[in-house]
Amino acid sequence: MSDDSTFDAIDSLLSSVSAPAALPDADVRRALREGAHLSRAQVARALGVGPSTVSGWESGREPAGEVRARYAYLLDGLREKLADAARDTPAGPAPQDPPPAPEGAPAQDAPQGYDDVETLAAPEPCVLCGSPARHRMDGFAQHIDPAECAPAAPDPVPAQPQRAPAPARPAPETAPARTGTGQADPAPRPSDRRTARTGAARRPAKAPRGRAFQPETGPGDLITAAVETALDEHGGDVEAATAALLKRAIPDAMRLLDETRKGGRYDVVAHPWIPDILRKQTSKGADQVWEARPKWTRTALPPGSHEVTALDMNGAYLSALKTHLPLGQLEHSTGFDFDRRRAGVHLVTPPAWDHEDVLPNPIGNREEPGPLWVTEPTLRLLLRLSGPRHRLCDPPEIHESYTSGATEGLLEKFRVALKEARDTALAQDDEVTLEYVKAMYSKFVSTMGESNYNRELYRPDWMHLVRSQAFANLWTKALKAHDEGLHVVRAMGTDELHVIGDWRQVFPEGRGVTEVKVKDTYTVG
Repeated sequence: MSDDSTFDAIDSLLSSVSAPAALPDADVRRALREGAHLSRAQVARALGVGPSTVSGWESGREPAGEVRARYAYLLDGLREKLADAARDTPAGPAPQDPPPAPEGAPAQDAPQGYDDVETLAAPEPCVLCGSPARHRMDGFAQHIDPAECAPAAPDPVPAQPQRAPAPARPAPETAPARTGTGQADPAPRPSDRRTARTGAARRPAKAPRGRAFQPETGPGDLITAAVETALDEHGGDVEAATAALLKRAIPDAMRLLDETRKGGRYDVVAHPWIPDILRKQTSKGADQVWEARPKWTRTALPPGSHEVTALDMNGAYLSALKTHLPLGQLEHSTGFDFDRRRAGVHLVTPPAWDHEDVLPNPIGNREEPGPLWVTEPTLRLLLRLSGPRHRLCDPPEIHESYTSGATEGLLEKFRVALKEARDTALAQDDEVTLEYVKAMYSKFVSTMGESNYNRELYRPDWMHLVRSQAFANLWTKALKAHDEGLHVVRAMGTDELHVIGDWRQVFPEGRGVTEVKVKDTYTVG
């Protein structure tokens, strides 16, 4: 090939590569959205992602691919809109000191501090008082300021003298009063003095506990509504409705996750930087993390014939959602030091296991010796077994780690919502909801890593940790059975434990997540 043709081929290749769309800094992205009075939920719906993904972009994470171009287009449009509005705005009072609103004027846009509040195009009845409201929060139209809610009955004017108003700015009833949010709120009427807090930041309106008009709503209502809608759409055909629900289990699980994360203490970093050990080595291969999946069968049994019961642990992945998960980007460290406030993956040399004849190795069925990358649940299990209570092995040797600050309750509300829906379905013999809930949590776990079915969450570290927690939970049940005098015969996967002996004295029988059910019985000699 001549030199000219070589350069032509390079030029052709370069022309086919498009540069990624330029995005402003993270703080500018949020400022543009808030300046346009848009919630994260509104932006997420327009871009086809979840609100937690938008939160990650506004915290510094960079989108990629087609969604990056759409996000850049949206931000450019918001910048132009806000610039046009600034040019067209006539000189007048400063924005932080708006003129008094006439009586009966529509409600203001949602305060910037409340990202999940949507401004309605037309008023809708408030879920608390029934009066027209301009905002929707948690899926329900309601007044943002409690003072805007019309009381069920007028409160009598107190007989005692009223406290004198603040001398800074006395105002008539229709004049706005300043609050700590920087927004104008209607001045409190005498009947609203119980809820109005002049000079303090106000929270979004919530129904008082114990009130008869308070609707019983929560994340679990999403599950109930989805099942009812599917049954209606398929004319009550249980099989067709179940099939439709299973197909939408992944996006529905992500929506449920977003609902349960509202008001949470921690933001979910949905697409952090991931070290190479957590990336697949080939397109159909695996990464370097060892999950310690048990695959063990006892080699010798006591003399005689024995009846073995195969027990099925209910909701293994559902229970495993309660585990220590890293919140942000994983950071590298070296040395043996172990910090219980952090979680991630660790390169360790596992200890020798001398109890293979009665209990499976907690590291799983691994034949290759030497160091390996394990997850937080596996490391904590090894440290616990090497401690003074059990003394079953030596402590593992930690060489290096990738960890982040962690919490055990990150997915707790998500887990509880699914568990409660599952419990209700069992009580009502509702197999449709039962299959739907099972698909939601199992597919959520299996697709939070590198998956084409879930682009909203890319956390292969979480996937490994939740799976390993399920394996560690099964191993802990095997240890409990052994300590209570049962002979453990087999441990497989996340939920299968075979034992000899009166297991009902050790494990409660049933279909709840804290119970076990019989999968099979057989005789061995």
